[in-house]
Amino acid sequence: MGLQAYQCSCLIMFYLCLTNPFIFLYAKGETYIVGDSYGWDDVLDFSNWRDGKEFHVGDVLVFNYERSLHSVLQVDSTAYENCIKDSYTQRFTSGNDSVVLKEGRAWFICGVDDHCENGQKLHITATS
Repeated sequence: MGLQAYQCSCLIMFYLCLTNPFIFLYAKGETYIVGDSYGWDDVLDFSNWRDGKEFHVGDVLVFNYERSLHSVLQVDSTAYENCIKDSYTQRFTSGNDSVVLKEGRAWFICGVDDHCENGQKLHITATS
């Protein structure tokens, strides 16, 4: 292999190393509007909404809601089961929040009044 061919090979490898990570950044999963047209509201059974859907790493959950009426708290399983609102890992209040799923389980509750106790909560499992 001549010097010119070696330099060309090195440039190609360098280019691939630079651009390859960006391919993964633009690889998107499915986007799910939580609650579909109802959005994140206390009138919907989110277990029924979740049933039949397969969630994967990189999928996006979009929570749409009236920000003066609801919030989204990402919590652990204990806080989910007991509707503990002061023990969250993330708190969303914009009214249009997106969460990219990581592998494993994720739990979400509404942090307003007794909405969680009345069923405004969602848990999912994302697989690779």
